Amino acid sequence: MAHARYRERMSRSDPRLYLSAEGETFTQGCEISLAPGQAHYLGNVMRHSVGDAVRVFNGRDGEWSARIHTLRKDRGSVVLRNLERPQCATQGAELLFAPLKRDATELVIRMGTELGVTSFRPVVTERTNTHRLNADRLLLIAEEAAEQCERLDVPHIQPLSPLRQVLAEWPEGRALCVALERQQEETGTVSGEALLIGPEGGFSEAEVALLKRHPAVRSISLGPLILKAETAVCAGLVRLAVARGF
Repeated sequence: MAHARYRERMSRSDPRLYLSAEGETFTQGCEISLAPGQAHYLGNVMRHSVGDAVRVFNGRDGEWSARIHTLRKDRGSVVLRNLERPQCATQGAELLFAPLKRDATELVIRMGTELGVTSFRPVVTERTNTHRLNADRLLLIAEEAAEQCERLDVPHIQPLSPLRQVLAEWPEGRALCVALERQQEETGTVSGEALLIGPEGGFSEAEVALLKRHPAVRSISLGPLILKAETAVCAGLVRLAVARGF
């Protein structure tokens, strides 16, 4: 009911912005600065001006209605009015994935954010073709996706790490669901706190053996067809979400 009342109060035309505002707590009447790109977006793309309504969140203090207080070419600010939704954590899984080509990796970040991923952990496998990631660019994509899908937080993007190192440090009691190509049987229940999706071409035989030996790993099937890695991400996340009751 609270969420329904929130939708009634907020216009779909009100822009929604993530304002990190590190060190600042959102309170009524507080003035928060906009990033240069956000000021440009409001003034030049959305054609908004001083006094217009916006929605803002920072991942810590919930979502607020606000008004544009100042707006120039590359800077501006908003003044907070009312708390519309209290902060709550997104209920989802951590996603471990092998980086793909640029567009595909960015698609994984966008779709994963919309599907409730709490943290992205890129891993290097034997068949990983890309070993460089633009962390700032990926974080911006996650922020934009969080703005669009109305979640109240932005997922964390962890540094690129070797898969073997991640598995060596992975707690035995923390279930890790893994999609293995042509896997005929699932092991255990389809539930877990994390999902691992391999690279295009799948895991190597050595990696499959390593995964099967790990006590935290639960093998899950994504159906009889071979999926592209970014499609497998969506399918796997949806399976876990359904298992959680969403």
